[in-house]
Amino acid sequence: MSWFRDGPSLSTSARGAASALARRIGLDTHRAAEVGLAVTEAATNIQRHATDGALLLRTLHTDEEAAVEFVTVDSGPGMADVSAALADGASSTGTLGIGLGAVARLADHFDVHSVPGKGTVMAAQFWSRQADEEGVTAARLAGQQRVSGMTRPISGEMTCGDAWSARLDTATGTDSDRPAVLVMVCDGLGHGPLAARASAAAVEAFHATPATDPEGVMHAIHRALRGTRGGAAAVARIDPAAQRVQYCGIGNISGFLIDHAARKALLSVPGIVGVNMRRLRTFEEPLPEGGALAMHSDGLTERWDHTALAGLLHHSPLVIAGQLLREAGVRRDDASVVVVKGVW
Repeated sequence: MSWFRDGPSLSTSARGAASALARRIGLDTHRAAEVGLAVTEAATNIQRHATDGALLLRTLHTDEEAAVEFVTVDSGPGMADVSAALADGASSTGTLGIGLGAVARLADHFDVHSVPGKGTVMAAQFWSRQADEEGVTAARLAGQQRVSGMTRPISGEMTCGDAWSARLDTATGTDSDRPAVLVMVCDGLGHGPLAARASAAAVEAFHATPATDPEGVMHAIHRALRGTRGGAAAVARIDPAAQRVQYCGIGNISGFLIDHAARKALLSVPGIVGVNMRRLRTFEEPLPEGGALAMHSDGLTERWDHTALAGLLHHSPLVIAGQLLREAGVRRDDASVVVVKGVW
């Protein structure tokens, strides 16, 4: 995972990294060239028209194959007519001329949300064109992720001290067609490699523990973080069959249930996981109809209002996460945000 900030070398650096990454994960030469072309178009749009833009480049994996994914985030001016920008023949001045519509067609999954005066978030995934029928199905399912998010290191650091992860609870779900989903966010104390080590230990414990209740998972994370500098962490369990979310958090991790009209905060209690974790408390709330769960570290302030971003909940979890990062991200801190949508 790499972030590229707006600057004179953005399109060149991002294209080279994207093409190399595509080849490294096994995409053929033609598909790697398509990835590079699409990333260049997106990056050049940032350079020409956006304010304070950045591009995130990373890989996605199924059991059979991998893909390249990029996300662009900027703070304006936004697009008044997204449909027109995606129409054939529409291309920003100075780009390669393929247009965002062609980027959308080259991608296996594409999503964009833009608010005039605020900014734009765009996400695209690129899988192999040579996959067999089963592989193509897996890729398309991966493109419709119901849980997604991102991390961003503090300015000046290469490693991020925050991490998030998610897993299914198929064993104890009350409805096998709609298993419960467990989501975790950890903010290692401080910044840099030592903070990243704490968060990595939290992710490993999150997946290793057989516990499926938030308090049980938090105890496992607490044990794993002993010997590290510790951190803040929260675990949510979304049970679509019971139409409820259970939430257990220690420290400055924020959780919100959001719908089209409002948001409801999920509470954490003071302490440091791995160092000084007080008695845990699990809070339970009903799931909002047509809504989402958003969790983030204190690298985002809580002063965001998703209702001011028209139509946001109609978009993918990754684009929602990107808009929240754009709205509330703090440059002088590591940041992580994860969104769950479409599970219930």
